Amino acid sequence: MARTTRIELFKDNFKFSSGHFTIFSKTHRENLHGHNFRAGIIITSRVEEDGITFDYGLFKKKTEHLCSELNEHFLLPANSPHLKIETTETHIFAHFNSEKIPFLKRDVLVLPITNVTLEELAHWFLNRFLEDEATIKTYAIEAIEVKVFSGPGQSASANWSAE
Repeated sequence: MARTTRIELFKDNFKFSSGHFTIFSKTHRENLHGHNFRAGIIITSRVEEDGITFDYGLFKKKTEHLCSELNEHFLLPANSPHLKIETTETHIFAHFNSEKIPFLKRDVLVLPITNVTLEELAHWFLNRFLEDEATIKTYAIEAIEVKVFSGPGQSASANWSAE
């Protein structure tokens, strides 16, 4: 019988500070604000004969890298049905309802999500981990859960299972 275990990685450096607003409807959104977000990953994998799953330093580096991509950016959703994004040489304009919200292009990261929420950020992280199919197969990873926190006691998670 194969043994499995869950490796939980919630390191102090798995963090990013980003601005955003949540869109609630075609006419209602939050004001611009930001959070000091944290991320974590839980990996379920087979325990090998030598008593380890694999060198999960790979996942620590990937999580740090993804957090650094998001850090110090204002996040906008590319796939929102209620937001139109206009890009010029130096600016990005977010068109919402009757508002035209200007940003310097260098300060914004447009993500392939429908809203900048914990739920969508958790899925964004998960999708980025799942891009590396070879690693998942090589290390017999059975499941991945990603959690994103916007503060103590407030998080969302996204899950994937090989089944």
